[in-house]
Order: sequence, then C-alpha cells, then structure tokens
Amino acid sequence: MTRHLRSPYGTALDLKSVGNDGVIEGYASLFHREDLGHDVILPGAFTDSLRKRTAAGIKLLYQHNAAEPIGVWDEIREDAKGLYVRGRLLTAVTRAREVLALMQGGAVDGLSIGFKMLSARRDVRTGIRHIAKVDLWEISVVTFPMLPDARASARKRTATLLASSSAAEFERWLIADGTLTSSEARALLADGLAGLHAHAAKATPLAAKIRAATARLAT
Repeated sequence: MTRHLRSPYGTALDLKSVGNDGVIEGYASLFHREDLGHDVILPGAFTDSLRKRTAAGIKLLYQHNAAEPIGVWDEIREDAKGLYVRGRLLTAVTRAREVLALMQGGAVDGLSIGFKMLSARRDVRTGIRHIAKVDLWEISVVTFPMLPDARASARKRTATLLASSSAAEFERWLIADGTLTSSEARALLADGLAGLHAHAAKATPLAAKIRAATARLAT
C-alpha cells in the first residue's frame, strides 16, 4: 500500500467568515469530489485521526511549511459535506497578519490537508483513488488547492459591511438587498451581528431573506 507523507488535497475556502480578528471557518476537504491528483476522499476518512489527535494536535500552517505555523484550529469535524474547520490566525505573528490580508483581499483562498495515507482503493477503470482512511497531520492555507472547482473568494462579507457602515446604511442594505421590511431590519440591528447570524441559521422566511442577501453580497 502506498503511503503519502503530507499529501496535498484541498479545496478553496468555502468560507462562512474571515474576520479581522483572524477567525476563519470553512471546509478543508469535500467528500466524493475528485481532485487534480485523481483522489476522492470518502466520509469517515478522518474519524480515527480526529479522535486520536483532536483539533489541538493538528497544525495550522502556511503552504505546508512546517516552519511557518500561523494559527491554531479550535474545531475540526466531519459532517455530511466534508471536513469542517474553524480556527484562528494568530495576528501577533507577522506571517499570520500577512496571510489574513491576502485572504481578505482574495489573493489566497485555499485550504489543503497534509496527511499520511492509511487505506485507499484505486478504481482500475477510471484511475480514481478512493481514500478511506488517513492520518491527518496539518491543514494549510494555500494559494493553489488541489480541488480548483470548489474555489470561493475569501471575502469579508456581512461582518465587514456591518463593521464599516453606519446603522442607517446597514439598515438600507437589509431593506434593499435583503428585501426585509423596515421593522425586520430594525429588529436584526438591535441584536447586532451575532443576532443576524442566529436569525440566518433558522428555517424561517426571514432567514431565507438574510441568506439570499448575503449570497448577493458575496458575488
């Protein structure tokens, strides 16, 4: 069985946010998606590794360079979509500040996982290798991920709009782009950004409006 050390596999950041405080979250791997190396990660591939190492034992690096740790992962877990991650760029570190600026500017937008292969099967007809189990060592912020069709820009999105706009300007955006009523917009502003995120996660008509407006903002 072939063993790969720190094999790059990754997606562009499917970001929910890139905060000015360095907090990032998104997906480092997507299940059932073929990458440029003709590898497909299967659900459950990270289970044992995450149980053994936990998020604290998996490094947050820049470009797979062990000499350049730029932060810490606070949460890493598998879900139905892939490998979800949430972490912090440590902005006291010069490289981390540079990476944060690059991500917010859209110049760097990829995540790539570094691992040792433990179990895989290659389809002799298609040549695709289905990876069933890995030992995950690190997750890097990278320029070119191995799964380019998942590319998504690292935009500041709603958080930045709220931080840089007056309450009146943000209320106008909610009404114009979010198609909210004036009373709905005022209610959301009263709860702040945390309240906006909480509302957006709900299965309500108002939540659908917020999600649609945020998607338009990100384009």
